[in-house]
Amino acid sequence: MKTSITHVAMDTHKKQHQVAWVHPDTGEIQEFTVANTVREIERMVKKIRKQAAGEIHVCYEAGVCGFVLQRLLEKRGCVCQVIAPSLVPTKPGDRVKTDRRDAKKLLGLFAAGQLTPVHPPDAMEEADRELTRCRECAEIDRKRARQRLHSLLVRHGYIYQDGSLWTGKHAAWLQALVFDQPRVRTVFEEYRSELEHCGQRLESLDKQLAQLATSERYREAVAALRCFRGIDTLTAITLLTEIYSFGRFSSPRALMAYLGVTPSEHSSGESRRTGGITKTGNRRVRRLLTESGWHYRHPPRVSKALKSRRQDQPAWAIDLADRAALRLYKRYKHLTERGKPLPQAIMAVVRELAGFLWAMLHRLQLPAVPASP
Repeated sequence: MKTSITHVAMDTHKKQHQVAWVHPDTGEIQEFTVANTVREIERMVKKIRKQAAGEIHVCYEAGVCGFVLQRLLEKRGCVCQVIAPSLVPTKPGDRVKTDRRDAKKLLGLFAAGQLTPVHPPDAMEEADRELTRCRECAEIDRKRARQRLHSLLVRHGYIYQDGSLWTGKHAAWLQALVFDQPRVRTVFEEYRSELEHCGQRLESLDKQLAQLATSERYREAVAALRCFRGIDTLTAITLLTEIYSFGRFSSPRALMAYLGVTPSEHSSGESRRTGGITKTGNRRVRRLLTESGWHYRHPPRVSKALKSRRQDQPAWAIDLADRAALRLYKRYKHLTERGKPLPQAIMAVVRELAGFLWAMLHRLQLPAVPASP
């Protein structure tokens, strides 16, 4: 019996999808629009299956629909790939963009095997990632609330000059302020109430992330990551939920490339020219690793907090973290003494730190090898 593959491409949107598929026997391309509902998508799969036997391979670009559509299609027996939009080949001279053209272009590239899929998380991994991203948004909201309140006070001549802002002493100063205009007092109270609400959100989310970090799924990996300098619970759980499977990277270089910390390059013939980092992949992880990388400017030492984090951890994890601290400090000193700009030196440290993290988590996620008899 002849087996064939039916290729289907979807240009996805919030309310409806533009679908293009090619019949494996006749080569005829059919196009139609389907509503973004479970019922209509199921009817679409049945419609295609009636006209073409064999496997149905579907693709769509990662975007507003997330991975729910991919899971729905796979439950209906399809093989679905979510495509990285930034890696879809484009023609420089093509200036016309419509949903139909996008779907047909995606279909042709998909059938030719020229698209790059992303690694989809399962439903639980995606839910955990949403929690860490919610915490990041809450932190941004608090920064904005602080800026609004501080700007209001500066505009009206209330300038705090007795130390750092947002400390206990600063909070007492805010409480004692007296305003001549009642409306200014009203706005001040509204801004301060918003700031208190943001603080309560952060406190609640931090507690939930602490519980998530101690769950069976993440406990061992979080504890191992906390052996590194500059990585505590929040950074560790965010790294794990954003990447969610370090084992899918076959080498440290693959992880570095995914995080966008490798140099860009434009070489031709005998000419070789490298530029700044590519900045592809996950920007949240890249930012967190950059913040952690700054800790390696200082000579290696085990602080009281780091010693506490390493308590009851395996010796191999502590040894790997110590080798990372020594290696990365030497790397930073070597580059800065050669006159490299500080951001370049830190990014080189971040690149190698990603390699040490890969080594740590790759060992944890690999299955144990049974001892020989």
